[in-house]
Amino acid sequence: MAATSVNAEALKESPIPEVVQPKASKQTIDPYNVQGEVGADGIVKAIDYKKLVEEFGTKLIDEELLTRFERVTGKKPHRFLRRGIVFSHRELEVILDRYEKGEPFFLYTGRGPSSDAIHIGHTVPFTFTKWLQDVFDVPLVIMLTDDEKYLFSEKRTIEEVMGYCNSNAKDIIAVGFDPAKTFIFSDFEFMGGAFYKNCVRISKHITLNQARAIFGFNESSNIGRIHFGAIQGASSFANSFPFIFGDDEKKTCAIPALIPCAIDQDPYFRMTRDVASRIKFAKPSMIHAKFLDALQGPGTKMSASIDESAIFMKDTPNQIKNKINKYAFSGGKVSQEEHRAQGGRTDVDVSFQYLRFFLEDDDELERIRQQYESGKMLTGELKAICIKELQQYVGEFQELRQKVDDETVKLFMSERPLKWVGNPHAPRVVPQVVPAGDAAANGGEEGAGDGKLTKNQLKKLEKQKQIEAKKAQKAKEKDGKTAAPAAEA
Repeated sequence: MAATSVNAEALKESPIPEVVQPKASKQTIDPYNVQGEVGADGIVKAIDYKKLVEEFGTKLIDEELLTRFERVTGKKPHRFLRRGIVFSHRELEVILDRYEKGEPFFLYTGRGPSSDAIHIGHTVPFTFTKWLQDVFDVPLVIMLTDDEKYLFSEKRTIEEVMGYCNSNAKDIIAVGFDPAKTFIFSDFEFMGGAFYKNCVRISKHITLNQARAIFGFNESSNIGRIHFGAIQGASSFANSFPFIFGDDEKKTCAIPALIPCAIDQDPYFRMTRDVASRIKFAKPSMIHAKFLDALQGPGTKMSASIDESAIFMKDTPNQIKNKINKYAFSGGKVSQEEHRAQGGRTDVDVSFQYLRFFLEDDDELERIRQQYESGKMLTGELKAICIKELQQYVGEFQELRQKVDDETVKLFMSERPLKWVGNPHAPRVVPQVVPAGDAAANGGEEGAGDGKLTKNQLKKLEKQKQIEAKKAQKAKEKDGKTAAPAAEA
């Protein structure tokens, strides 16, 4: 498949990538390729995100938008927002407008099940999405694109990718999503009905030339790949999920999605936004995250198939320690004397960059930055801090992951009404779908079941809520311990 840039105008919504001749020196960011520019010296450069914003036609998240976010939600922005890790958006302000007015919207994100193990980079969008779900108190749909992973691989079988779905669903659930507000689905299993209608609606409005311009397809591309963009886009329309939002399409087609994703997924939804405007559906909004560099350094991306490229969520504490010490690219100088005199570069140092993603304490992160850049902190000391933080992060995940079983997965993947409140200070504009006899109509009360779940599923729902409560309590206690030394100082 040819690499793509993002300069052509195949659709009205925004600039669309044109097909370019692959060159080793070019930065390549699209749904299938993530590669920083390679200089004449053969060194891979860090990804130029400002250039991506210009080429994709998105907007940077600025301080004014962050201030408004905090004012509207009453919540301090997530560390990803504060540190520019989640850095770009398409019409996030529209979602904030709707939240202020009590108008409905929902969250949509996904995962391509390409292996039975996820790495820390995979958890970034899910961690942020979970936070958004807590802040906005809205329904969430999570798509497992098993069909995509089959279509875009010459070796994988349908049975293989579907097998990964169960394992990946457990990993996603372990992040801490609320089962009362979350629906997870496999494309292979969910396809049909209202969802398929929207797949067809989108595909009818995308020509072969447009698909080529957006994704770089050519005469050798199978037609399943060409059509997949319609499937990916269909989940951003609320009327694809009548059991959540109701059967009245006049209302549900006006409910937009907010899609947290990595910036390489933007072409799919840029295409979807153009189609939405033509069929008079609500256009999805997007909020984009930067990539977590592979252990090898700037401009590289973690790979589920290359163990040395990433910290995996199944790694032991000793494996994490060995990987950071052996493979993590350093921004330090060649000798200790030179490092003490000149300091290190935190902008390229992998250990520091991982701390930017996973260390919550802003003051501690700044202290580490100053110490390392001044030369007072050596690379070994920085790596030790990173190792400790990642060991704790992965360890907490593994503890929760052990409690997620097949019955819990069935609960999250069962078609059922979801329960949410939205903005508690604004009147609900569109009522929720609720089962007959449920006193929790319009979000007035938390209910466990929908009349279709088994007793075991209801027990799992309560169990999952308890797990989430324990995780929240641990986080609270951790914050308290962190705050204590600061108070004493």
